[in-house]
Amino acid sequence: MKIFDKILPKKGSGWRSFAVFAIACVLGLGFFLMREAEVVSYLSDNPQACVNCHNMTPMYNSWNHSSHREWASCNDCHVPQDNIFNSYYFKAKDGLYHASVFTARAEPDVIFMQPASIEVVQNNCIRCHVQQVTQTKYDGFIEDHQTNRTDRQCWDCHKEVPHGTIHGMSSIRHNIAPKPTDQEEMVIPKWLKKEMETNN
Repeated sequence: MKIFDKILPKKGSGWRSFAVFAIACVLGLGFFLMREAEVVSYLSDNPQACVNCHNMTPMYNSWNHSSHREWASCNDCHVPQDNIFNSYYFKAKDGLYHASVFTARAEPDVIFMQPASIEVVQNNCIRCHVQQVTQTKYDGFIEDHQTNRTDRQCWDCHKEVPHGTIHGMSSIRHNIAPKPTDQEEMVIPKWLKKEMETNN
């Protein structure tokens, strides 16, 4: 009982009750917001986590219809891959920036990468496509081959990879992010399945 006497407020100490109530409210609200924002999903490599924010829907849809979908997720391009601590630090820093901009409704119609993100994406392009960048067989007859491929950003030439040409929120503001279907399972409408059965 002495333990409870120390924890619970005594008569005349109303500030303790108020402090406990205020802390409980802040913690409860914090956990509620974390649940609503699906914060845990951002720890994964699942591209669906990016669509938690509706502003990323056009980028998700364009990636989902690109050849990169089979080989790279959002994190493979937009998060440093040198070590796990740097990856999660960058995700947290970048995520808090995005969350604050979108919460304040200060997002631009056209989203551009910040300088830190540009460096990360460029490094990841080179990491995956290092053979194309450093092929020495071209150095003899293509002037400054390696310099031309490393001193500028990959998307200076490859503008549509992997997000296509449409980046403006105003043109596709109400775009809906589709749930990707299982690649092994074919989705057949009932009417088509019935037609196929009658023909067989």
